[in-house]
Amino acid sequence: MIVKQAELETVCGVTSILPEHDAPEFAFAGKSNVGKSTLINGLMNRKNLARTSSQPGKTQTINFYRINQEFYFVDLPGYGYAKVSETEKAKWGKMIERYLAQSETLKVVFLLIDIRHEPGANDKLMYNWVCENGFKPVIIATKLDKIKRSQKDKQVKLIRSGLGCGNDVTIIPYSGLSKQGRDEILALMDEYVNP
Repeated sequence: MIVKQAELETVCGVTSILPEHDAPEFAFAGKSNVGKSTLINGLMNRKNLARTSSQPGKTQTINFYRINQEFYFVDLPGYGYAKVSETEKAKWGKMIERYLAQSETLKVVFLLIDIRHEPGANDKLMYNWVCENGFKPVIIATKLDKIKRSQKDKQVKLIRSGLGCGNDVTIIPYSGLSKQGRDEILALMDEYVNP
C-alpha cells in the first residue's frame, strides 16, 4: 500500500458527534509520549501532519485523517502521563470508550507500547478494554531504535507476557527513525482495505 494523500479531516472533542461514513477506520491508541504522532506521520509519509510534542498528553481530541480518499487513521487521546486533572482523564476515557462502541467501520485498533518497558497498568487496562469491545488489538512496539538489536526478541516477549496475550496477537516492532515495521503495518491495513 502506498499513501499518496493524507489530510486531517475531522477533530472530535468530548461532546462532538462522531463522523458517519462507510470508509474503513484504523485506530491508534497508546500512552502519552509513546510515539503515536511519530508513527502516524511515518505511515502517512508526512513530517508533522500529526503534531508531535515533547509534552505528553497533547492529543486531547479524536483526530480523523483521511488517507487516499479510501480510509481513515483515527488518532485517539493519549493516556497515562499527561499532567491533567482526573476529571479530564475520565472525559478522555469516555471519549475513547464511546468511539470503540460506536464506530461501525473500525477494522483494527493499533495499541502502541514502548518496547523498552514492560506494559504498565494503563496499557493493560487499554488492552483489556479493546478486547472487551470485540477487537483483537495489534501491538506496535515503538522506539525500536532506542534498544540494541539483540534485545528485540526479549522485549517483545516481555510485552506479550506483560499484557497476558497469546501468540495469536500480532506484535510489530517499529522504529520512528528507520521506519522499520512501516511496510508490515501498511500491508496489514491493505488486507482490510482491499480484501
